[in-house]
Amino acid sequence: MTAHQESIIDQFTRQAIPFSKLYAHTNQESLYLLIEMASVSDKDTVLDVACGPGIVACAFAAVSSRVTGIDLTPAMIAQAQILAQQKNLTNLSWQEGHIEMLPFADDSFSIVLSRYAFHHFLRPDVVLSEMVRVCRPGGRILIADVAMPPDKVNAYDRIEKLRDPSHTRALTLEELPQLVADANLQNIKLAFYKVELELEQQLAASFPNPGDDNKVRQIFREDIGVDNLGVGAHERGNEIHYAVPIAVIVGEKAKL
Repeated sequence: MTAHQESIIDQFTRQAIPFSKLYAHTNQESLYLLIEMASVSDKDTVLDVACGPGIVACAFAAVSSRVTGIDLTPAMIAQAQILAQQKNLTNLSWQEGHIEMLPFADDSFSIVLSRYAFHHFLRPDVVLSEMVRVCRPGGRILIADVAMPPDKVNAYDRIEKLRDPSHTRALTLEELPQLVADANLQNIKLAFYKVELELEQQLAASFPNPGDDNKVRQIFREDIGVDNLGVGAHERGNEIHYAVPIAVIVGEKAKL
């Protein structure tokens, strides 16, 4: 296992419970948008790549035939199993595994998706190629993740690495569509929304290295009214709020 994979498991083992309870991850409006853009039907078989605590997988399971979730972190899989039981969903299965070598046969799923995970991948192009491989011809690939303006991405990456050491880099608004184009996906659809966050809630659900939480607070304070980070940091009373821009992109795998 690589040092980066160990960092992900370390972070998300500790984050598993607080991560699963953040409103930013559970709000229904963004989940409905993913379902709509993926054109899900009750005949679809779905793979959720880096499924985390199963929030997206369970939302898709409610409207599809079957959903498989795969994640590197056992603690996240455990939370996903709990969530599926709470929702009385029985058409799900969960698997621990590496994302760059998905343990599934070619053309196994009609929809393959990943939400809020690509910024953790060292080689997003490799992950996407695996997602395409296991998707059936004519099936859909969906990615939802942070997409930053090019002039903001370095500052954003700096603070995210302080907050969550398993962060690698956010894709820019140019890189994400190019990544999908390079994978030869067709009939591309694109949408955007913002995830509203409160700084202390985010820090409470994260596990920065000792002292880095205060660095994050200071950078955010200094960015109010400046917006080098590209997230519109502002004060509400004693709280610092901000909004992370998310891009959702869907493409079809070419038919044979």
